[in-house]
Amino acid sequence: MALVLGINAYHGDSSAAILRDGEIIAAVEEERFRRIKHWAGLPTLSMQYCLTEAGLKFSDLEHIAINLDPRLHHGRRLLHLLRHWPSPKLILARLGKLGKTQNVEGAIRDAFTHEGPMRARVHYIEHHLAHLASSYYCSPFQEAANLSVDGMGNFASAAWGYGKGAELSVTDRVFFPHSLGIFYSALTQWLGFPHYGDEYKVMGLAPYGVPNHLDEMGKIVCIQADGSFKLDLKYFRHHREAVPYTWDNGSPEVGMLYSAELEQLLGPARRKDEPLTQRHRDIARSVQAMYEEAFFALLSMLHRKHPSNNLTLSGGCGMNSVANGKVALRSPFKNVYIQSAAGDAGGAIGAALVANYNLDKPASNHAPMPHAYLGPQYGRDEIGALLDSYAEKIQSENCIIKEIADADELCRLTAQAISEGKVIGWFQGRLEWGPRALGNRSILGDPRRADMKEILNAKIKRRESFRPFAPSVLREDVADWFEQDADVPFMMQVFQIREEKRSLIPAVCHVDGSGRLQTVNKEVGLYHRLISHFKKITGVPMVLNTSFNENEPVVCQPKEALECFLRTKMDVLVMGEYLVKRNA
Repeated sequence: MALVLGINAYHGDSSAAILRDGEIIAAVEEERFRRIKHWAGLPTLSMQYCLTEAGLKFSDLEHIAINLDPRLHHGRRLLHLLRHWPSPKLILARLGKLGKTQNVEGAIRDAFTHEGPMRARVHYIEHHLAHLASSYYCSPFQEAANLSVDGMGNFASAAWGYGKGAELSVTDRVFFPHSLGIFYSALTQWLGFPHYGDEYKVMGLAPYGVPNHLDEMGKIVCIQADGSFKLDLKYFRHHREAVPYTWDNGSPEVGMLYSAELEQLLGPARRKDEPLTQRHRDIARSVQAMYEEAFFALLSMLHRKHPSNNLTLSGGCGMNSVANGKVALRSPFKNVYIQSAAGDAGGAIGAALVANYNLDKPASNHAPMPHAYLGPQYGRDEIGALLDSYAEKIQSENCIIKEIADADELCRLTAQAISEGKVIGWFQGRLEWGPRALGNRSILGDPRRADMKEILNAKIKRRESFRPFAPSVLREDVADWFEQDADVPFMMQVFQIREEKRSLIPAVCHVDGSGRLQTVNKEVGLYHRLISHFKKITGVPMVLNTSFNENEPVVCQPKEALECFLRTKMDVLVMGEYLVKRNA
């Protein structure tokens, strides 16, 4: 019996996942335990959770896989040094990161020394191979072309290849310093969004603008004749200066990636406290359009090399749900699969799957991942005890508690409350794997209410007004409401809402008529039943779904959900079979 623990360490979204005979038993991001967004470092709490879920002690573990291999591409690194001769600070910083990665085995041993001797062999897996594996091996496809695009990992920023059965190959790569991820991040910083992971804000802002700065974008990103891309490096700093990266035991931070030449091209960068102008909106739209031009050039090249109907996407840029939603419209591929943790967190699963393949050479390729519910769960007794301990506080907030053992009645009452304009905290089952709340750690609202976006931002979210909220849609009703019909279980694609339906669901319809949907199959169980009841009441087969948090990582434990409910103006909290309701 092969047991493999995979980790993404010393990078943003540190995480762990565990396999037993190729089957995914558990997976979780470290931020959910540490309560710090995108936490970077060695994911010891995630590792411990995975071991506990698998019924193991650390000393039982035989294999650990990490999604970086410090032994790779040294020739490319030397060539880069000879061509660009970066600052001594940058060389020292890269050597320091390399040393930390090479010493991960020692760091793991030190972290778990109290649990006995370390027997596990550590497998170092190429970063982009781990990405490709995280989607291909988890997909429903028996063969597929595969693409990974991100900022950088193992001195590469993109890789592509082909999978058939259990065989997964890497055909080619784009190497550092050329990177679509760094392009998007640098322009995100220029637009005044400085934090790690802020790129999604540019996607949300882009539909408010027009792409009238494509000439400038074309000077920054150069599409090559073969379908790959290069950056004009004069607009960037990452290849020659020591751009500070912080990856240790806290929130990751990235220094300024763009150069003074970029400001000469586009004008002064926006400070984060300055108002957004139409020019900023237009540049955001142009950034997204340039990314899509490069992305679809890659897909055309990939299909020429590996003609298939099936595509898997991974890497941080695999989170670009706007571009992903256009794959069937603008590329030769017909079917696309994107794992719920497409970014670096997902590398934990990918590394474990590659190591498992190398160990066992299985005949079948798959550890199918039809759902993302792979994190911790909490039972009735734990939730009940928590509510008892908070009884005085709950009463002082003018709230009542009901226990509703009948699951169908619980769903009906919740759907009724949503239809009345109430904001619901919905906490059920196992925590989702990946950044999206998918119906187990969600805040729910009525998509029909034009003011629901403002209500959510006033009561809980307090986020930028240009950012849209997403619909969770019954899978069987997708074709009636959206222009494309496909499985999108992990909220990784944006589709256009049918024009005649847009006015019916204004809370989840973005300014360009789009929605970042999550399709909900009957197998999801309780969440499908809830939305079905909402459809019976309203005729609308969807609810507004946003993550259960308030400017923090998505809630993991019942205590975090209850405290979020009590400090905000949420109307109803449903945890397991308990319903907590504010009196009017």
